[in-house]
Amino acid sequence: MSQKTLTESGQEGAVEAPAAASAKRWWILAVVALAQLMVVLDATIVNIALPSAQADLGFSDGNRQWIVTAYALAFASLLLLGGRIADLFGRKTAFLIGVVGFAAVSALGGAATNFEMLVTARALQGAFGALLAPAALSLLNTTFTDARERARAFSVYGAIAGAGGAVGLLLGGVLTDALDWRWTLYVNVVIAVVAFAGGWLLLHNHRDAANSKLDVPGTLLVAAGLFSLVYGFSNAETHDWSSPETWGFLVAGGALLAAFTWWQTRAAHPLLPLRILLDRNRAASFLAVLISGGGMFGVFLFLTYYLQLNLGFSPTKTGVAFLPMVAALMVAAQVSTTTLVPRIGPKVVIPLGFAVAAVGMAWLTGIGVGSSYLTAVLPQLIVTGFGLGLVMPPAMQLATGGVAAEDAGVASATVNAMQQVGGSIGTALLNTLAASAATDYLVGKDPTNKLVQARATIESYTTAFWWSAGLFAVGALITFLLFRRGVPEQDADAAPVVHM
Repeated sequence: MSQKTLTESGQEGAVEAPAAASAKRWWILAVVALAQLMVVLDATIVNIALPSAQADLGFSDGNRQWIVTAYALAFASLLLLGGRIADLFGRKTAFLIGVVGFAAVSALGGAATNFEMLVTARALQGAFGALLAPAALSLLNTTFTDARERARAFSVYGAIAGAGGAVGLLLGGVLTDALDWRWTLYVNVVIAVVAFAGGWLLLHNHRDAANSKLDVPGTLLVAAGLFSLVYGFSNAETHDWSSPETWGFLVAGGALLAAFTWWQTRAAHPLLPLRILLDRNRAASFLAVLISGGGMFGVFLFLTYYLQLNLGFSPTKTGVAFLPMVAALMVAAQVSTTTLVPRIGPKVVIPLGFAVAAVGMAWLTGIGVGSSYLTAVLPQLIVTGFGLGLVMPPAMQLATGGVAAEDAGVASATVNAMQQVGGSIGTALLNTLAASAATDYLVGKDPTNKLVQARATIESYTTAFWWSAGLFAVGALITFLLFRRGVPEQDADAAPVVHM
């Protein structure tokens, strides 16, 4: 069946041949996936390079976390605004500005001569990422409307979103070892050139919400609320949970988000129409993305520490060690979105994925001081990756499926916000629990003994893995209760048109 093309003014243009239209859609997927990879990579690619950057620029251990936190704060707090901008002013415009801006500030960060310059560049990366990520996902959502093609497209996109963090660790290690830490930022310029050229040639601008206006009070409330929430959890890593800098910002964030929710019921042009959240399957999908984002950091963060500090892996070897997990995730992504969910529905598939991931994380708690990667890490990584592949791609597809075209950008932004906030919460929570476990282990023991120190770090890692397993188990229960039975149907009235 042929698809009609819409011009930038929204008028119907020439009808493209089916084969040409289909081929063009898959090229659009490649461009969108590349841009999404760039955004996801930057959540972890700089992590492995941090020790080298710190030695080069001479900033303190206390300031080191802000290289990561600055990105997360800007990204999470501005995502809904970025999604609405894409709906109001056009997704191609938002996509191209996001790509160019992300590349420019990445180059600025790579050329940093001091801590202030680097942390500013990271914050600006988060801001442009908040414009780019929802534009990319909403382009995917409005380009693929055929059920089978949409499933295949989201299997690719979801796999990238889930595995991008591990790929970032690998690429960060390779670039740091082979070249210099600055190339973990410069590499974005190379990716952006390809993404910009593809977006310029393949995409057409269309404003589905052109008649709406920007909800300024809602924007301020949600940006401040998400900022406070992420900042509060970030402070938990360096402050006690009883510190006003932790709980004060968490309380403020909760209050601001509650006020935002109330305002969305009153606003003439709401930033986040509540109809997006009130669908049961969509709400369950948002929660699945939030929980999987939080639990994944138990894999990436602490296993990175274990492989490098306990098993003596180099940064590059550490990245390679995650590749089997990435492969398992990509296989499961394809199976879940194209075969399982269309046949038996998400009520079985997504809780099953969480349960499999929980088993993998619980199995990973068997690591010890002298464990082997091949027996104590590799099988567990494959199981965990396969489980997450059953969760993230179908959850992302269901979270954005069936929304009206004018809401595609903000729905996509909500998915990204859930993943980012989940990651921030997971990092802070697991870091705090791991540190407490190590401290408790050392009570009554000689802290200067190297073997005791090594066992204390193992205790901290396994504690984080147990909590990640518990988080995934909770995810299995919640999604089983929330998802409707049966195969979800696309609402024909809400299905977005194809914009080529």
